[in-house]
Amino acid sequence: MRKLIFGMNVTLDGYIAATGDDLGWSVPSDELFQWWSDRVDATGLALYGRKLWETMSSHWPTADKQPGATPAAIEFAGRWRDTPKVVFSSTTSTVDWNTRLVTGDAVAEIARLRAEDGGPMDIGGATLAGAAMRAGLIDEYALVTVPVLVGSGTPFFTALDNWVNLNLVETRTFPGGVVLTRYETRR
Repeated sequence: MRKLIFGMNVTLDGYIAATGDDLGWSVPSDELFQWWSDRVDATGLALYGRKLWETMSSHWPTADKQPGATPAAIEFAGRWRDTPKVVFSSTTSTVDWNTRLVTGDAVAEIARLRAEDGGPMDIGGATLAGAAMRAGLIDEYALVTVPVLVGSGTPFFTALDNWVNLNLVETRTFPGGVVLTRYETRR
């Protein structure tokens, strides 16, 4: 069985994007960027909702070809392209870069993929991760908390019908007061 991990940058007040999908608060340090790059490299399959897919696919496929691309960006872009991806959307019609599209029942497909053998799966996007969270499919949460308050936007956590008990498995501090906390779901 694969492990399903939901990890994203999050504001101290719990948002993955400020109002208007503003991500300006989440510029990573070199050390944090390397941590995210290493996570992408260790991911067996990346699951994306439409909005996050559009954000990632509008930049990373060619980021290594841009003038002034840093070695870290070049490494991340290659890792991102090489990682198998699944996009869940009822409005997107085409995907590329080692990606397949699922237009049907996202929770059923995530459960099916999770039951397979293989490396860990990362899930991203508030709506998609929220559906997996409510279905009890998330095995690990990785919150990279940035010390900023934005007041409103897209929350990291969705409303739940039941409590989810967690065990803290890692904490780490990055430059700028950014703190990683990783939790495993207690089953």
